[in-house]
Amino acid sequence: MDFSENEEQRLIRESVRKLCSEFPDGYWEEHDREGKFPDSFFSKMAAAGWIGIAMPEQYGGAGKGMQEASIVLEEVAASGAAMNGATPLHLSIFGMHPVVKYGSEEMREKYLPPVARGEMHVAFGVTEPNAGSDTTAIETFARLDNEHYVVRGRKVWTSKAMESERVLLLVRTAPKDQVARKTDGMTLLLAELQKPEVSISPIAKLGRNAVRTCEVVYDDLKVSVSDRVGEEGEGFRYLLDGLNAERILIAAEALGIGRAAIRRAVNYANERIVFGRPIGKNQGIAFPLAEAQTQLDAAELMIRKAAWLLDNDMPCGKEANMAKWLAAEAGFRAADCAIQTHGGFGYAREYHVERYWREARLMKLAPISQEMILNFVSEHVLGLPRSY
Repeated sequence: MDFSENEEQRLIRESVRKLCSEFPDGYWEEHDREGKFPDSFFSKMAAAGWIGIAMPEQYGGAGKGMQEASIVLEEVAASGAAMNGATPLHLSIFGMHPVVKYGSEEMREKYLPPVARGEMHVAFGVTEPNAGSDTTAIETFARLDNEHYVVRGRKVWTSKAMESERVLLLVRTAPKDQVARKTDGMTLLLAELQKPEVSISPIAKLGRNAVRTCEVVYDDLKVSVSDRVGEEGEGFRYLLDGLNAERILIAAEALGIGRAAIRRAVNYANERIVFGRPIGKNQGIAFPLAEAQTQLDAAELMIRKAAWLLDNDMPCGKEANMAKWLAAEAGFRAADCAIQTHGGFGYAREYHVERYWREARLMKLAPISQEMILNFVSEHVLGLPRSY
């Protein structure tokens, strides 16, 4: 077994780390506090070609795999950008995966190059207030009218909706009571967002406030049939196909946040003198940090394994889900330890670890909860009866 990164991967890591160093923690604290989208950061990452890292070369991407994409997002999060920096890139890298794989050639040529160049933002619209984790229960409906679908419904937790020109939108095109399986009759549309028929309302939330997350209401929005991804009624299958990739990217981001938290905590523990000695000399401080580091390293191994399996077209559902669970737990534990290490100062914005903590907490909820991952492992890995 070879656990070392190849030369190209090392160069990717070093290059992203160098670019991110131009955007210190103060930049991210300001943007989070004021709810400002990180345009300058996004533009620099786009100009360097990182947004198209996993897109085919023929459409302006770099044609790399999940291993390389996960390295990019891990380094972004680890720089102190956390989810405020990773999410804008993640949505473009992952969000267009169904278009790459199932979109028409016309659709790929039209949309992938501007997304890869950072000229077009893309959001992802799946979750609904009355459906939650039960995606088959979505109610947003698209009625076919000649050469257009007419979309009516409501989505929640649509991140980057304020900035995005398009949204990859999961809709029903056949009523649930008229299909053989509840997963049938759903379709993916690459719909326009900035239209009079679309109402976008930011949701006030705990963290990651530089990237606003929104409720979006569609009131008879017309979407051209040419903007349908793949075949009508196959949207749920297309969505599932990209979930392992998303799990891996989210895991890499959680790992990065944990690394940022540990770095700040260790620096503080070495520098802070109480009772005439560095607080890091006390096992009550050192042991929790050592344990958090151990958990991060263990999670990293599962991330690397899952990404390698995916890039080699091998089954990776178990590994991708476990990687997300392990990294979300480890990243949050590291952020929590960082706050505890700082004591009262950990609660102060100027030390930044409270922001890491708020953003690391998100990873235990999104894009899938830790409990749903354990449901998957219980049923599909252990062979236990389905619990829901």
